[in-house]
Amino acid sequence: MVKKAYLKGSRLLAQAVRGRCPRGLCPASRREESPINTVRSVSALALGALLFVTACGNAGTTGLGTKAAGSSATARETIEVAASTNVYGAIAKAIGGDKVTVSSFINSPDADPQAYQSTPADAVATSRAKLAIGNGAGYDDFFFALLKAAGGQRTVLNVADLSGLQSKVPSGQEFNEHLWFNFDVVLKLSKRIAADLTTIAPTDAAEFTANNKVFTAQVAVEQAKVDAIAAKYRGVRVAATEPLPLYLLTAAGLINATPPAFMRASEAGSDAPAAVVQQTLELMTGPAPVHALLLNKQTQTAATDRLRRVAAGAGIPEVAIYESLSEGYSTYAPWIGAQLDALSQALQKTS
Repeated sequence: MVKKAYLKGSRLLAQAVRGRCPRGLCPASRREESPINTVRSVSALALGALLFVTACGNAGTTGLGTKAAGSSATARETIEVAASTNVYGAIAKAIGGDKVTVSSFINSPDADPQAYQSTPADAVATSRAKLAIGNGAGYDDFFFALLKAAGGQRTVLNVADLSGLQSKVPSGQEFNEHLWFNFDVVLKLSKRIAADLTTIAPTDAAEFTANNKVFTAQVAVEQAKVDAIAAKYRGVRVAATEPLPLYLLTAAGLINATPPAFMRASEAGSDAPAAVVQQTLELMTGPAPVHALLLNKQTQTAATDRLRRVAAGAGIPEVAIYESLSEGYSTYAPWIGAQLDALSQALQKTS
């Protein structure tokens, strides 16, 4: 009976991941959701499949794996960690090492994170997690919806809440939720991850502490690059298509000259009013052009494409900025460091 329930749940999950709708579980019609609305509903199909699988837990089944009654694991189980993005997943892995198994949901450098749709596999990974890490501040609402649907007990880290920065935003300004570009927040997060993993697995406390020390030293190397840019180029004007890199630009003493209305429209996947677009284009061609164009490679519009062409024609170097770990990178420090190196090289060309 238990085996039949487990197999049925597994088949439902497999069909859901392939986009098929098992008989009796398909809605009569489907509503098209806006990609701007990041609060993604967890489908009844995903939850139904999850319930079929996890219901077997009381009869010797754990998650998607089965274990005969009375048997013992041949190897020590790792701590399951769920992260809304692979940037936070990479930080968790750096601290947890081989003591953790990390599932990261937003993990494609070619996709717009704001349009992410959660999957049945995400629901299962969330239900199994002992530690969950999400950005918060509206960036990854789908992740917190999954956590709520999963129920159970786990430690949840909301990075925006942990940062304490939201309450410090001046009146009339919007909060920049791209917190993984803020080294102070990243180090606060890594320290908290080490503490929470220690609570979950006290016998591994020394390893988590040592790993965090190594990670902190790696971030210090990248902070030195920021300081070097500030020492050489403080006050230099640049343009950014979105707020994504603004924490780093501020730390480096650079001035973002892009009209806020242009950045807001780009972030939303739309185009700003014509007058705002023209004002932004003139940053490339005017008497005092910017020294670099920082482009979010994962969210582009007709207006940002036009801006790129004008910048290239004016000899303004482009610096690619990513929301997720880009191809060839699996760890945080080298990934963020490569973007800083590209920015430094761009400033060298135009200064």
